[in-house]
Amino acid sequence: MDALDGPDGLDGLNPVVRGAFADAVLGALSAGAPGSDAALRGSLARGTADAYSDIDVAWTVPDAEFGAASGRVPGILGGVRPLASLRVDPEFRGSPDRRLFFASFVGLPLFWRLDLDVRAASAAGSGTPGPWRAAAPDPDWSPAASALANGVAAVKAVLRERPDTARGLLERGFARVGAQASPTGGWPADITRLADAAARAEPAQRALAEQVRTLAVEYLTPNRT
Repeated sequence: MDALDGPDGLDGLNPVVRGAFADAVLGALSAGAPGSDAALRGSLARGTADAYSDIDVAWTVPDAEFGAASGRVPGILGGVRPLASLRVDPEFRGSPDRRLFFASFVGLPLFWRLDLDVRAASAAGSGTPGPWRAAAPDPDWSPAASALANGVAAVKAVLRERPDTARGLLERGFARVGAQASPTGGWPADITRLADAAARAEPAQRALAEQVRTLAVEYLTPNRT
């Protein structure tokens, strides 16, 4: 069995598999642009990650390579493992020196989303968006996919015993798809309602919505086996 092909199913959250995958991503990114550097951030970098933690990566590239390197991200990530989805944060879509990608991968848990922050070297210390922030909605941004990401994050929050965080995530998720609904604290049902609302709003997201429903039922149903 390949190091990246961990066990599937409910108990397949193997940190060794996640670590091997993260290492492969770092290696592919570092090789993807001359003079670039890829490094973990967040809980994996701090050593405080739990089984549900996602993968945060910072990729710093030479200024002259920024545009080309950003354009190669889909191919680089897909070369590590087939992509299930890849989204670009619209906040930075017009930035000359920063992109923020959200990627999920075929065969890996939804919990293990990759958040990839790509920056030109001259902007590597900056955390503030500049005047390029788009005023108009990004036509390529999917509110339903964003809402479903909130559903996954809400499952994590419940598992981590953070109900207020889960409630806020679901409220924002419902708002993103224009659903007149509020969380009740019956978490599997709440997340299922969000998934249903997202699928109605954007039928193209039905497959992801079904995965989110399954995640909520499997991980949050009491006395699951």
